[in-house]
Amino acid sequence: MTQPIEQLRERFAAFGQDHVFRFWDALAPEDRQALAQQAASIDLEALRRAYERTRQLVAPGQRRLEPAPVEPLPSRGGNRQRRTEAWEQGNSLLSEGRVAAFVVAGGQGTRLGFDGPKGLFPIGPTSDRSLFELQAQKLRGARRRWNVPIPWYVMTSAATDAPTRSFFATHDHFGLPAEDVFFVRQSTVPSLDFEGRLLLESPGRIVESPNGHGGAFSALADSGALADMRRRGVDTISYYQVDNPLAPLLDPLFLGLHALTGAEMSAKVVRKLDPMEKVGVVAQVDGRIGVVEYTEIDDEHRHLRDADGELVYWAGSIALHGIATAFAERVAADAESLLPYHASAKKIPAIDATGRMLSPSTPNGYKLERFLFDALPAAAASAVLEVEREEEYAPVKNAEGPDSPATARRALDDLARRWLAAAGLEVPRDVWVELDHAQIDGEQDLRALGLHNLSHEAIRLVPREG
Repeated sequence: MTQPIEQLRERFAAFGQDHVFRFWDALAPEDRQALAQQAASIDLEALRRAYERTRQLVAPGQRRLEPAPVEPLPSRGGNRQRRTEAWEQGNSLLSEGRVAAFVVAGGQGTRLGFDGPKGLFPIGPTSDRSLFELQAQKLRGARRRWNVPIPWYVMTSAATDAPTRSFFATHDHFGLPAEDVFFVRQSTVPSLDFEGRLLLESPGRIVESPNGHGGAFSALADSGALADMRRRGVDTISYYQVDNPLAPLLDPLFLGLHALTGAEMSAKVVRKLDPMEKVGVVAQVDGRIGVVEYTEIDDEHRHLRDADGELVYWAGSIALHGIATAFAERVAADAESLLPYHASAKKIPAIDATGRMLSPSTPNGYKLERFLFDALPAAAASAVLEVEREEEYAPVKNAEGPDSPATARRALDDLARRWLAAAGLEVPRDVWVELDHAQIDGEQDLRALGLHNLSHEAIRLVPREG
């Protein structure tokens, strides 16, 4: 039952938020009801604590940073025997059905000029298959390889939930059993101006936005997804973000290293291209493994190089994690202390005191977000694995230039060419190549198929234009 409006207004006034009801008398009855329901759902005390904590976050220069211990690539001194043991352990975990795939897919394709959830974005070099379809192919291949059901947990947001569910239903869940696809909706959090006052998107609506990928822990718990994992015997979550088409959804090497280390949360890293690359750095922060966001690392550590001229803090986080389900439950139960909100200054469309809509050209307030990687320091143990960027990381962030659809499609084409070349199959340079990952998701699949030419149904070639 909605709190009486008089009490609600008094409570907001006590927190200095009475402006939320400035237009109350002019609202239609249904708009009053909607605003009252939204306002009643906001925990103002928790919101104030969150805002105050963002003001108190430790300044970058006050943290003690040291390089993280990383399992490097074999070409950089990695232990091949340990990698073999990890691979075998990971294959055992997967064949026993103890691993679930979890994708964060709450973002819109706005920055790409795409009207819809980013997971619906067409990325196939020759087929325009969507990011979701590519990932479903990989899961179908994994189910075949390990001969077990592998549940897929898909985190949406308020904006992407309905269209994502509809997209999956329209495409018959891309050939996956519907009972093995579990949708999880993340929560929202109000946005604030620079004085900590709630912003309004209309006279009867408070601005809210998704609470960040760190909201995944609570979303998994609140939706029943963690309980579903327990029922299935899943004890390890393979986490990735929807906009990385190269992401290996279920990597035996990484999962096995996570298990051998006794880790509760683990991370993959690549070598940063340069000090200014916009990726977080995995490091030891005050003696604990953590991620320092690229906006929060100080210049001294950002640019520090060793005697060989290499970056000291080179381990770029690519948002690929292994997470123990028991750890996810623990973090979800204590999210407020383990996952502090970060305030990002943003240009937030909002109305002014007269009700006029403003489209600011400079930041006018804060969006609050939780970061999933903030849970790392709470893990009893963590494994950090270096991987090749060309094999596992080609994010789709920008409409053009670096990290764009064009660079991601080239990365998919290049990866397919390398796999085929390893099997003795050379692809002409004047065509695009695309693989059906349900059948070919690595060199091992090509070896098993024993192909002698490129005329297999899982290999699609299309002439390049120009």
